[in-house]
Amino acid sequence: MNIPNMLTISRFLLIPVYLMFFFNGYIKIAFLILLLAGLTDILDGYLARTRGLITQVGVMLDPLADKCMMITVILSLLISGMIPWEAAAAMFIRDLGMIIGSAFFHFRGKLTVPANVMGKLTTVLYYLAILFIVFELTFAITYLWFVIIVSFVTSIIYIIQFLLLNRKDKAEYP
Repeated sequence: MNIPNMLTISRFLLIPVYLMFFFNGYIKIAFLILLLAGLTDILDGYLARTRGLITQVGVMLDPLADKCMMITVILSLLISGMIPWEAAAAMFIRDLGMIIGSAFFHFRGKLTVPANVMGKLTTVLYYLAILFIVFELTFAITYLWFVIIVSFVTSIIYIIQFLLLNRKDKAEYP
């Protein structure tokens, strides 16, 4: 257990805090909790890379913490009626697919693709979409659909990278 992994675990702990504020009517404070979770994600990644603290536990837990937080946010926005069910379903399917796929291939000994620029960009775009929704901007849902499309494109890129990485690995180690 190192500092980056502790920061990752803190994101799991922020989920009930987010929910408490959100469902007690403090939606903007809940958004700040989400931003705090995002900052811990940036910090843990930075520390892990710059200090050589990357672990297999961190590689697995980091994206899981992100996806769990995002699924929590999606469900809270859906339950509150702030986003349409179709958008929530698209985001949920994509994130759940990423979680299940990553876990399935991780436990089968496949190499995983680290986060890349497109993944990080998608995350920032989602945070902006949530900001626009929380502040009830008129274009928020249209922008959200744009981000959903970008997220699916990013997922396709990850899948292609995963297939190439594991094909290369298999060729090098028969």
